[in-house]
Amino acid sequence: MSLNATLRTATSGLQAAQMGLRAVSDNIANVNTPGYVRKTVEQQPLVVAGEGMGVSVTGTKRVTDQYLELASQTAAGESSRWSSYSQYMDTAQGLFGDPTSENFFFNRLDTIYSGFSAAANDPSSTLLRGQAVANVQDFLGESQRINGQLNSLSQTMDTRISADVSQANDLLTRINSLNGDIVRARLIEQDASGAENIQAQLVDQLSGLMGVKVSPHAGGGVDIRSGDGLKLAGDGAVTLAYNASPGNPGYITATADGGAPQPLQLDSGEVRGLLDLRNTELPQLSDQLSEFVQGAVDQLNAAHNASSAVPAPATLTGRNTGLDIGSAITGFTGQSTVALTDASGVVQRKVAIDFDAQTMSVDGGPATAFSPASFDADLNTALGAMGSASFANGTLQIAGTGGLGVAIDEGTSQKAGKAFSHFFGLNDLVRASGPGTYATGLTATSDHGFTPGDTITLRLSQPDGKALQDVTVTVPAAPTMGDLVNALNTTSNGVGLYGSFALDTQGRLSFTGSSPTNAVLSVVSDKTARAGSNMSMTELFGLGPGERSSRANQFSTNPAIVTDPSKLAFAHLDLGVAAGLPALRAGDARGALALAESGDQNTQFGAAGGLSTVNMTVGRYASEFSGSIARAASDAQSRSDAAQSVKTEADARRQSAESVNLDEELVNLTTYQQAFNASARMIQAAKELFDVLTNMI
Repeated sequence: MSLNATLRTATSGLQAAQMGLRAVSDNIANVNTPGYVRKTVEQQPLVVAGEGMGVSVTGTKRVTDQYLELASQTAAGESSRWSSYSQYMDTAQGLFGDPTSENFFFNRLDTIYSGFSAAANDPSSTLLRGQAVANVQDFLGESQRINGQLNSLSQTMDTRISADVSQANDLLTRINSLNGDIVRARLIEQDASGAENIQAQLVDQLSGLMGVKVSPHAGGGVDIRSGDGLKLAGDGAVTLAYNASPGNPGYITATADGGAPQPLQLDSGEVRGLLDLRNTELPQLSDQLSEFVQGAVDQLNAAHNASSAVPAPATLTGRNTGLDIGSAITGFTGQSTVALTDASGVVQRKVAIDFDAQTMSVDGGPATAFSPASFDADLNTALGAMGSASFANGTLQIAGTGGLGVAIDEGTSQKAGKAFSHFFGLNDLVRASGPGTYATGLTATSDHGFTPGDTITLRLSQPDGKALQDVTVTVPAAPTMGDLVNALNTTSNGVGLYGSFALDTQGRLSFTGSSPTNAVLSVVSDKTARAGSNMSMTELFGLGPGERSSRANQFSTNPAIVTDPSKLAFAHLDLGVAAGLPALRAGDARGALALAESGDQNTQFGAAGGLSTVNMTVGRYASEFSGSIARAASDAQSRSDAAQSVKTEADARRQSAESVNLDEELVNLTTYQQAFNASARMIQAAKELFDVLTNMI
C-alpha cells in the first residue's frame, strides 16, 4: 500500500471517528431532552479496485423501531379517545344526581306518587293537592334541566372538536413542511435527525387528536393517512374542516389544494371520542330521557283521563294527535262513554260509544251508526243542545253548554295502548307542545295523509359521523302508510342501500341500519305536512336525533291545574248510580289513588338509547335507565384505564429502544476515542516514514 493510500485510509478513519464522537456527544447532551431519539453513525467499508481504502460515512441515523412507534401512536389515539369519552360520560352521569341522595332524579317519581297518595287520604285538602302538582312540576323541570345540560354538552363537543381540528391542521402543515427539510438535508448528506425528532413529536401529537397511519416518505420524512387511506400530508397538507349542524351528525372533511371535500373516517383519537359523544351517546341519553319522561307522563295522563274533577270541567281540549279524525278513530276497539254533568255531578246527557259496532247511543236509546271520518260531527249531533264536539288541527274538543261539565268513562276503549280520552289527551295532567308520543296508532293500511309530491331529505351516516349519502324521498301518490314505507325504503331514492324503515304495532315508524355500515339517520329538511294537523313527518314519527332529543322539553303541567289544584281529576265517573244521584262525588279519591299507583302500571316504551322496545312499569324502566347510565360511564372509565395502561407500556418500550443509555454511550465514546487515536497514530507513522524517505533522498 502506498503512503498516499495509507494517509487516505487513516484520514477516513479519523473523520468517521469524529462523526461518531459528535453523535455520542449529542446523545449525552440530550439525555434528558423530551422526544429526543438517540442517533448513530452509519458507515461502510470503502473499497477501490478490490482493495480496502478505509471507511465511508453514509450518514447519521436515528435509532427507532417502526413497530414500537406504530404501537405507541395507536395506543395514544385510543387513550385520548376513551379519556375524553370517559370524562364527559362521567359529567353526563353526574347530571342525574347522586343515587344515594333524595334529590336523585329518579327518586322524584317516588315523590310524585307519595304526593298523590297523601292527597288521596284527604282529597279536599288544597294544600296536599297543590303539593302533588308541585311534585309533578319539579320532576318535569328537572328533566328539562338535565336535557338542557345534555344539549349544552353537545355544544361543548362542537367547540372542542373545532379546536382540535384547527390544531390538527397546524400539525399537518408543519409535518409536511418538515418533509422538505429532511429531504434536502439527506440530498446533501447532512444530519436530518433534528428535523426528524421534531417531526416525530408532531406526529405523536397528531395521533392523540385523530388516529392516523404513518409510513415513510420517499426521500425522507413521513406520509400521513387517515384510517380509510386518505392521504393527509406528505406531498402537501390537506385542510380539515368540522361540519356540524343541529340535529345532524358532525363529521370531518379533508380538502386538498384544488380538490373537493372528502369525508374522513376516524378510528381513534380525541376527535373520535368527542364525535362518538356528540353524534351517538348524548343524543341517545336525551332520547332515552325523553322516552322515560314520556312513559311516566303517559301513565299519569292515563289515570287522569280515566278520572274527573268535581265539578267536571266545562271543556275538554285534547292534544294535537297529528292525525285527521278518520285516521284517529279508525282502529279503536271497545266502548267508551261521554257524559255531561251538572254542578252537583248528576248526569244530564250520556253518549255511549261502541267502536267495535261503530255506533252511538244517547241516554240508553237506540244505537245509531257513526263514521270515523265524521265522528266529531256525529258526536256533536248526539250531544245535542247540551254540548258540542269538534275536531280541528289534529285536536278533539268536547264541551258542555249551559253550565254543564264533561266527564268521560274510558270503559274498554283501546287504540295503540291508550283508551279514548287518553289517546286524544282530553283530560291530560301533563300537556305537550308537540306530539309527545310517537305511537300514532297508524297501520300499513291507514292513509298516510301527506300531500303527494312533498319531499323529505334524509342523511345517512356512519356511527362516527362520516356522511354516506343524502336521499330525497317524495311522498307517493299511493295513499297508504305501507306505500309511504315502501317509498322510504327504495334503493334508488330511499334508504334501502343502508337500512330500512318499519312500522310497529302501535304505529311507531323507526329506521334500522343494516350491516356492515350500521348507518344512522338524520333529517336534513322536511317539507311534508299531514292533512288536518299540518304536522311534518319528522314531528309525527320523531325521525332523527334532533327531533327526539328535544322531546323532554315539550312537557308541562296543565296550567289550569297549576292555577287551581282543585281541578285535579280525583273522582271516577260512576255510571251505575240511580238516575238523579251524583255520578261524580267530591270526596271520591279513586282518581288520586290511580295517580299514586300509575308507576306500577305496565306501559310500552319505544326503542331509545341502549334499550329496545320494552313493556314494563315506569319504576322498572327508571331502574333500567339509571343502571344503563351507570354502566355506560363505568364502561367508558374501564376502557380509558385499559387504553392508558396500554399506552404507558407502549411508551415505555418505545423509550427503552429510542432513549439514550449513558452506559452504552460511554462505551461508544471510548471506542470512537480509541479509533480516533489509532487513525491519528497511523497518520503520524506515515508522516515519520515519509520523513525518513525524504532524508534518504
